[in-house]
Amino acid sequence: MSRAGIPHRYAPPAHRSPAELDPWLFWSALGLLMLGLVMVYSSSIATAEGSKFTGNSATYFLVRHGIFLLVGLVAGTVAFQIPLRFWQQAAPLLFLAGVLLLALVVIPHVGRSVNGAQRWLPLGPVNLQPSELMKLFAVLYAADYTTRKLADMDSFRRGFVPMAMVMTLVAALLLREPDFGAFVVIISIAMGVLFLGGINARLFGILFLVLLFAFVVLIWTSPYRRERLFGFMDPWQDAFGKGYQLSHALIAFGRGEWFGVGLGASVEKLFYLPEAHTDFLLAVIAEELGFVGVVVVVGLFALVVQRCFAIGRQALALDRLFGGLVAQGIGIWLGVQSLINMGVNMGLLPTKGLTLPLMSFGGSGIMANCVALAILLRVDYENRSLMRGVKV
Repeated sequence: MSRAGIPHRYAPPAHRSPAELDPWLFWSALGLLMLGLVMVYSSSIATAEGSKFTGNSATYFLVRHGIFLLVGLVAGTVAFQIPLRFWQQAAPLLFLAGVLLLALVVIPHVGRSVNGAQRWLPLGPVNLQPSELMKLFAVLYAADYTTRKLADMDSFRRGFVPMAMVMTLVAALLLREPDFGAFVVIISIAMGVLFLGGINARLFGILFLVLLFAFVVLIWTSPYRRERLFGFMDPWQDAFGKGYQLSHALIAFGRGEWFGVGLGASVEKLFYLPEAHTDFLLAVIAEELGFVGVVVVVGLFALVVQRCFAIGRQALALDRLFGGLVAQGIGIWLGVQSLINMGVNMGLLPTKGLTLPLMSFGGSGIMANCVALAILLRVDYENRSLMRGVKV
């Protein structure tokens, strides 16, 4: 038996029927991916046609996003075939690889800089964003760490300090880029998995307060982040400056009303709303599909996150700690990131460069999301196999 309570022998069945997968998770996630493909095309047509970089091709972002999605689905199909015990064994090495990639990004003339942020590694025709992969690696590493250190979760020195040290290194690299949004998501994953793994409640409360204080200091000591915060509090005070993105996102929401202006009929995507196909995709959805469209998107995300935690609870009930924590860690990741993105689009949170998972344009993000969903489906598959008495 492995640490996660999974027998080492792996004998895949000759045939996998749809009943062996969670249909609610599968179809809701697939729905978000397909809706994202449609909305990326709709929100990017004007930008693609008006840019020499894209060759003035209206389908530039559609084709690239479609390729990213296809590669992500293939990678997810491969990832699903891999037993969880392998992911647990590989978790520390994957995490180390993620740290090395983050370190490469911040090296001058190695990482690619866009709009003052150095977050990408150029790989020929595509750019790799290591922070997106690091979210998945953080889930796997935190789950493996908690499984190994389960007996030490009440100890500050043995249970928390080692994790805090590696996460501090990751945080330093992310803030060097800077990528404050990814920093918040990854810290949320690590803290969430530790909490679910049984870390001392009093210790967790103290750490939460320390992190909250650290966030305030990071914002207050950075003029760039401070300006974003003030712009978020009153975007109309400087609607052509600090509040430009948010004010146009709010206009898009207002124009959409109940049922939207119609698919493809957005005005804000016509060079008014920056990053319409990435960070502010939800605003275009709100304008074109209205309140109903936003509710559908929010509902699908809520269903995906709910299934993550349900699958995780089922794994824990079967004494499969690693699988349970991985499933719930993925739920924390998708839930926190989608909540932040939606909050930014709606003016409830300060503007951050954080995409809407499963939907926004971006190869690294789509790849990481698809592999994460595949691992989640693998947790569910192994749960069902064990309940049927089939060795996995």
